[in-house]
Amino acid sequence: MAVDAGAFAPDHTSAPPRDGRDRPPGRLGLRARVTLTFAIAAFGLSALMAGITYFTARATFLSERQAAEQRQAFANAALVQNALRSPATQVTQLIESVDTLPGSRSVLRTGGQWYATSISVSQSAIPEAERTLVLSGTPASQLFTLAGTPQQVIGVPLPAVHAAYFEVFSLDELAGTLRALAFALAGAALVTTIAGAAVGRWASSRALRPLAGLTDAAVAIAGGQLDTRVQTGDDPDLDELASAFNRMTANLQDRIEREARFTSDVSHELRSPLTTLTATVSVLEGHRAELAPRAQRALDLLDGDVRRFTRMVDDLLEISRFDAGSAELSLDEVDPGELVRRAVVAAAPVGADGTRRPISFAVDLGPGVDGLRLRVDKRRFERVMANLMENAAVYAGGVTRVVVERQPPPIAGILLPADAIRVVVEDAGPGVPPAERDHLFERFYRGGRAGHRASGQGTGLGLSLVAEHVRLHGGRVWSEDAPGGGTRFVVELPLHPYATGASSGTGEDL
Repeated sequence: MAVDAGAFAPDHTSAPPRDGRDRPPGRLGLRARVTLTFAIAAFGLSALMAGITYFTARATFLSERQAAEQRQAFANAALVQNALRSPATQVTQLIESVDTLPGSRSVLRTGGQWYATSISVSQSAIPEAERTLVLSGTPASQLFTLAGTPQQVIGVPLPAVHAAYFEVFSLDELAGTLRALAFALAGAALVTTIAGAAVGRWASSRALRPLAGLTDAAVAIAGGQLDTRVQTGDDPDLDELASAFNRMTANLQDRIEREARFTSDVSHELRSPLTTLTATVSVLEGHRAELAPRAQRALDLLDGDVRRFTRMVDDLLEISRFDAGSAELSLDEVDPGELVRRAVVAAAPVGADGTRRPISFAVDLGPGVDGLRLRVDKRRFERVMANLMENAAVYAGGVTRVVVERQPPPIAGILLPADAIRVVVEDAGPGVPPAERDHLFERFYRGGRAGHRASGQGTGLGLSLVAEHVRLHGGRVWSEDAPGGGTRFVVELPLHPYATGASSGTGEDL
């Protein structure tokens, strides 16, 4: 299959989704980092511009307001001075008649007394430094806060009449204007930050779109679709990457195919001499009584090795069919409980007399299993159970319990519609270290304790074949710690297998 490098959009649909589970905890993806960078840059720029705008506007508004108030205060001071030159002037009426700006209040000191137009603003409300400076003959202005409200006081000395005039202006309206401006600028900064994040998201998505498609192609190859390729497009920056990816994939596919062919050819070539060896051992078994004791022991060793060698060759042939994609299912509709019981009996070891030994463990059925019907390839399922039981016998002291369960399980006695069957095989072994569980179903893997196990006869193919058989049914298999110690292998098979290549069976019932 080919993938266009311009978009790197693979044309397959069966690749597993990318869910980011392998990403280290707390580490953001590249797209998220680019988006965050754009957002931070937009926030920093908007905050800088908002700060400059606010403080510039504040300085301008305050300067204009102070200039207007100073003109008004000096004009009123001149009127007061002219009026005080007349002996008949009533001071109280004078300061009340001064033409002041809205929100301003006047305070006059003359003849050693203080006069004010408002009780809230008297000589005590004026800062002491301002009073001292003006009374000494120096005009002054000062910003201060009165009852939580910003104020400005302007003092003008009137030496000609031995008086001093103060006018207090409320800046509450200006403060409200500046607060509204600050909120507006903060809102604009927030909008700019969101817009920057959106632009960053768009830019990162556009820039990473080709790589996302390349990742899809890599995931498809990891899932076994080795024919996936990337077509070079019109992007010169990606042509070299696409070409290198295709060369790597072609080399990988060629190597895997050569190894699969080698395994298949060797396995087939070994079948003929194995058949001859098996026939020869059978002939010798027929004349066992004529052989010397040492020859009988040698015959037993030869028979055991031939059986193991035949089993290994059969496993390799099965693996080669999986690799070649020629493995098919022959599905039959069966009763899950009866299927497991028969598979367990069929997998029981054979005694010296050629008969199957009785099983020493229980096969338990969970609630709601009776009455369910499972479509399964009986031959492959029996192989799964045989491999699991053999693995437990060789490495874990044997199987202790087999359980058949429905999924989802009953909740408070209520049976929900079942969508899968689970077969649990428990053993009496020491358990599997967590670090080895991910490798149990790999080919030829025998674990870190392989050298210490009882017989050491395993080839490492049994569990990998279990995984392949289960996968072919559309199911999954895993291992976990058993509640009472040991290991439990869980095989989950869907009630309606979706595996491709499945063929209908005879419909034989169990």
